Amino acid sequence: IRESATLTRDVLEQHFNDLKGTLKKLLDERLMSLLQEVDAIEQESIKPLDECQKLIEHGVSTADDLLRDGESAVHGDVEQQNEKLCSFTKKALHIQLDSLPEVPSLVDVPCLSAQLDDCLLTILKNQIFRHGTVASRPPVQLEEFVEKPGGILVRWCKVDDDFIPQDYRLQYRKSTASHFEDVYVGSETEFIVLHIDPNVDYQFRVCARGDGRQEWSPWSVPQIGHTTLVPHEWTAGLEGYSLSSRRNIALRNDSQSCGVLYSKAPTYFCGQTLTFRQVLSGIETVGQPDRRDSLGVCVEQQNGCDSLQRDKAVCISTNGAVFVNGKEMTNQLPAVTSGSTVTFDMEVVQLGPPSNEGGNFKLRVTISSNNREVVFDWVLDQCCVSLYFGCSFSYPGWKVLVF
Repeated sequence: IRESATLTRDVLEQHFNDLKGTLKKLLDERLMSLLQEVDAIEQESIKPLDECQKLIEHGVSTADDLLRDGESAVHGDVEQQNEKLCSFTKKALHIQLDSLPEVPSLVDVPCLSAQLDDCLLTILKNQIFRHGTVASRPPVQLEEFVEKPGGILVRWCKVDDDFIPQDYRLQYRKSTASHFEDVYVGSETEFIVLHIDPNVDYQFRVCARGDGRQEWSPWSVPQIGHTTLVPHEWTAGLEGYSLSSRRNIALRNDSQSCGVLYSKAPTYFCGQTLTFRQVLSGIETVGQPDRRDSLGVCVEQQNGCDSLQRDKAVCISTNGAVFVNGKEMTNQLPAVTSGSTVTFDMEVVQLGPPSNEGGNFKLRVTISSNNREVVFDWVLDQCCVSLYFGCSFSYPGWKVLVF
């Protein structure tokens, strides 16, 4: 309680300090804009009046000079008078003293003033007094962490019966990091967070947005999650495939070489869920399908094979056909296309003396694809709780993420 109360105080103080700074900046910008408007009106309005004043002052100055010339001509001797009078007459003929520039009437002269409405303070006061709330309990909480190879399945639930969620927002950070980052926003109540380093603590938190609302709810109580399972990786170096930096995505390139791309190690264990997700490698389409294409698991790597449709392997072809030890089942799943997700779940159902089918080890296998699934028993002649996974594609463009 004390820790959350201290954190809440810090968040409130930081938020309102930020608001103060932003509000002052906005007020300063508005003041500067109004002052610039005053300057512009003043300059625009005063310019013709200044020009008019200059013309009047110039005319008065010219009249004074002419008057002095006339007085000088009158008071001189006769010869000087004639010369000065002649000069005075010429100057007087070239000077127009009977016209003045048009002066605007007083009603046309701008008189600046500022109109400031005090209702802004009332509006701000009402908004500020309603801004922010303090909640004692968030409406959603983290519920469960499930270890995945190189990832964590995070589940959360709603704990406020009166709260109607529209979207959820999940964040995480390494225990050594200072900032949370978004990892999921959507309507689901679970999400697999990938790219998790094994045996490293991560902190998670979740919040929700109510139906028809824009703001997010308070964060849930942060909780620690981790995984001890190493991430699934494809084997590097096979000519027909290009891998991502984490080696969890395989792209069938345009090499003529073909074959099965296997996992680096037998990292799939019975009781876990193995997921293949077909992602786009181009803008619109995946590779061309072939009957030999396959996604699945196997007991051991067999180099030289061009498909997983063989002994000691179960797989699904891109056309949806399911193969067990190289034999096609009558049940068929939807075809694998762009965005398809295929999952394999296995559990041990028999470990003992040989059965009538000739094996002493039986696995219950569930393969799911596009909301449909097939369930069957896979009989092996050896105990096997960890398996390799693999894929094979004949044509370029297929891109598979495994987790």
